[in-house]
Amino acid sequence: MMTYRIVAAALCIVTLLAAPALAQSGDVDKGELIYQERCLQCHGDEGDGLGPAAERLNPPPRDFTLGLYKFITSAFDADLPNDTDIIRMIRDGMPGTAMPGWGDLLPEQDILDVLAYIKVFAELEGEPEGQTDFGTQVQSSPESIAAGDKLFHESERCSECHGVDGKGDAVKKLKNDNGERTWPRNLTKPWTYRASSDAKDIFARISTGIPTTQMPSFADPKSKKSLSIEERWHVANYVVSLAKTDRVVRPENTVIQAARVDGFLPGSPDDAAWTAAPPSTFFMVPQIVGQERFFTSANDTVSVRALYNDTKISLHLEWDDRTKSIPGDDKAKAIADEELSEDAIAVQLPMAIPTGMEKPYFLMGDTAKPVNLWRWSSGTTDNPASITLLDATGIDAQEARDANGLTAKADYKDGTWRVVMTRALTTDQADKDLQFQEGRFIPIAFFAWDGSNSEAGSRHAMTTWYWLLLKPSTGARPIIGAIIAFFLICGLLFWWNRSAGRSAS
Repeated sequence: MMTYRIVAAALCIVTLLAAPALAQSGDVDKGELIYQERCLQCHGDEGDGLGPAAERLNPPPRDFTLGLYKFITSAFDADLPNDTDIIRMIRDGMPGTAMPGWGDLLPEQDILDVLAYIKVFAELEGEPEGQTDFGTQVQSSPESIAAGDKLFHESERCSECHGVDGKGDAVKKLKNDNGERTWPRNLTKPWTYRASSDAKDIFARISTGIPTTQMPSFADPKSKKSLSIEERWHVANYVVSLAKTDRVVRPENTVIQAARVDGFLPGSPDDAAWTAAPPSTFFMVPQIVGQERFFTSANDTVSVRALYNDTKISLHLEWDDRTKSIPGDDKAKAIADEELSEDAIAVQLPMAIPTGMEKPYFLMGDTAKPVNLWRWSSGTTDNPASITLLDATGIDAQEARDANGLTAKADYKDGTWRVVMTRALTTDQADKDLQFQEGRFIPIAFFAWDGSNSEAGSRHAMTTWYWLLLKPSTGARPIIGAIIAFFLICGLLFWWNRSAGRSAS
């Protein structure tokens, strides 16, 4: 009897242990229904990445018929991805792309069903023969980061594509296996990583490469630039250290606070005086509102600082741009996509500070509420960089006029543009120029053009309206106020004590 009970218990345990494994299987027919509802618009009816929305997406949707996936944990030379790799992309999505995370909408079983159907397109069966060997993780330390720095730059192992500072400033034109233009990842912006910026995930990318792109595997022993497991951990730790934490977009930060300074304003973008002004970083999105709509802009953020004195205001604009786009320059043309034009950025301001909360139309104003555009352009081999003042009443209605004292100075270094724009607080054209005032919230927005990405005219990136605030100088007023309050309180206490003494007598 005891033996029977032991055997029965063992069978129950085996059944319970097997249950999760059975639950992991997906239903192809159910997956097809979910796919048609959720996935077809981008990935296409045949799974070839040619859905109705595909031409408007950058990067393009995955072609499931190839059976190749970019972000995998199976070995670099394995024929198949792990199911968990595909599940992760379905569940979590891919930042910086149109692929959303379905984890909040689809239960686990639905995701498994979709997985089963997706695998049918390429007839994926079985398990990958090898897995990425993570070895023993090397914890991040100054020594590990220094070792990774050396390996990253040694023989331009990584910097050839990702740039000296990891900003993805390309030195050559890259294409994927389908001939589509690809850009190296800007490693200073971890929020743009497709498969997380965790050190372990970065190690996996270094080890497996990114199939279908020019990102190679550094675990491949046949490669002259191959790295050991320990070395790959050092490089992963170095890449993590490149994150620009002071340039992270914070949704709650909607106000650029301009600090008041005495004396001259810094005219150079690299002047140390700019550290006195905290940066505000904003997302930029493609211009898809007005004709000609543009769905594949390159610039994704802009960081802004502001300083002012008793007569002028200066704005410091900084944005990462993988290429310095100068029409007429052979090097710029060699890495540009299609039509090369100038890099440019514009600051948008209302012609007058609104008295209420209503702002001008965000896309370059309208006839009822026109705007000023301060537009800087990088120039060509025949014409230098320039600053232009435009009055705008719409995306297709802009008129240039005299800059009226507006100036600009710029520099480009290691994948980053920095531009300083300066103008008087008030001008003699109050009916056309914004007149800056301390303590007033002034609407402000930005537009950017990447000339190497065929951006010109209405083809650009943009922000919504934010606010610019010229913080009043407090000076000695708080101290004086505190002294006056102190003596008033002392006087009241003295009077109260004398009054109390008289009452007692």
